[in-house]
Amino acid sequence: MRAIWKGAVAFGLVNVPVKLYAATGEHEVPLHQVHRKDGGRIRYRKVCSIEDEPVEYAEIAKGYETDDGQLVVLTDEDLAQLPLATEREIEVLEFVPADQVDPILLAKTYYLEPDKTAAKPYALLREALVGTDRMAVVKVALRQRESMAVLRVRDDVICLQTLLWPDEVREADFPVLDQDVTVKPQELAMASSLVESLAGDFDPSGFEDRYRAALEAVIEAKVSSGRTQAVPQAEEVGEGGESGEVVDLLAALQRSVEKARAGRGEQPEEKKPSGRGRAKAAGSDKAEEKEPAPEEESAKKPAGKTTRPRRKRAS
Repeated sequence: MRAIWKGAVAFGLVNVPVKLYAATGEHEVPLHQVHRKDGGRIRYRKVCSIEDEPVEYAEIAKGYETDDGQLVVLTDEDLAQLPLATEREIEVLEFVPADQVDPILLAKTYYLEPDKTAAKPYALLREALVGTDRMAVVKVALRQRESMAVLRVRDDVICLQTLLWPDEVREADFPVLDQDVTVKPQELAMASSLVESLAGDFDPSGFEDRYRAALEAVIEAKVSSGRTQAVPQAEEVGEGGESGEVVDLLAALQRSVEKARAGRGEQPEEKKPSGRGRAKAAGSDKAEEKEPAPEEESAKKPAGKTTRPRRKRAS
């Protein structure tokens, strides 16, 4: 595993240097959206809704829309001034009984590995949590966000499990549950009997993701029968071998030029024949020659028009 965070657990005067590892990882069959006709990957670009043009990452800011439709744009300087817990410290605030932490608050789980020099204080904290049957409530800064979390013990490892803030848990408002419902003793006895007949000790290894297994079987069957195709490469798009990114850039440049000309009231420039077409028009007998001689190019330009308008760079 790869550590995603390094810091220290601080409780009282004890400081335990630790590394943080993601304790869970979902296993899903990675499926991509592709063009049914040719298998090309469907890409998502960040496009400005006003200009209808791609926006560079450096030009993207965070914004908040108020209830009355006003937009507040937050800069990096605004975000840097926000209060945030020390990024390299897990501060223990209190120790609480384990059964007082509502499972609905539990979010993502991480493993804490002690440094080689911190094995003893790590063991001390672990045994204290187990012996008192308590969890340590802490605050930690992960990914530029302050989170509330708990430290608990799983086997011999101290786990940090982030918690949702109380206002992030929605209230269940179901009026139907307010109705008076009468359960007959016979019905309750039968339901209890059913519960007992299915009672057992929970062992998650006894369950499997049947959907994922079936999906993998379908994919394997197609691979085994040769019903596959080569992954199309974006670099092969177009006669000149431009990548999709270059094509998008050229398209954006072309739109910028056309928009600028339209703003000046100019007519769109007529597309010139390709180099090969000009060569044929000039009577060239070299099939592979794509560009005409300079004098031929000059002869084809309208009188009085010696240069083309400069294209604006795409933002």
